Amino acid sequence: MPRQFARYAAVGLAATTMHYAVLAGLVESDAAAPLPATLAGYVAGGLVSYALNRRLTFAGGRPHREAAWRFALVAAGGFGWTGLLMALFVGRLGAPYLPVQAATTLVVLIWGFLANRLWSFAGSLS
Repeated sequence: MPRQFARYAAVGLAATTMHYAVLAGLVESDAAAPLPATLAGYVAGGLVSYALNRRLTFAGGRPHREAAWRFALVAAGGFGWTGLLMALFVGRLGAPYLPVQAATTLVVLIWGFLANRLWSFAGSLS
């Protein structure tokens, strides 16, 4: 499991890079406020995450037709956590968006790994 988590974290780095690029690009160009920008970034990062995790982290698990909808439900949970934490800390408490997003990323990383390993791609121990 430690090796699999390391792969998951590496894939997460690629997905997080996409997420943060969209987030910062939208906020810094005044195209969107932090909350909608982070949710748009989450979706973009989620697409990267599914493609890479299916191939590199959980290869040999459930077939795509089963894993995709399960992954989408887990991602929806992470989307909810991201929206809730950003709304609370940035929207209500006025905290800077990037540090809050970094903390949120850690929460969602752990949630996502466990949920995807135990449910979305269950049966894959690569």
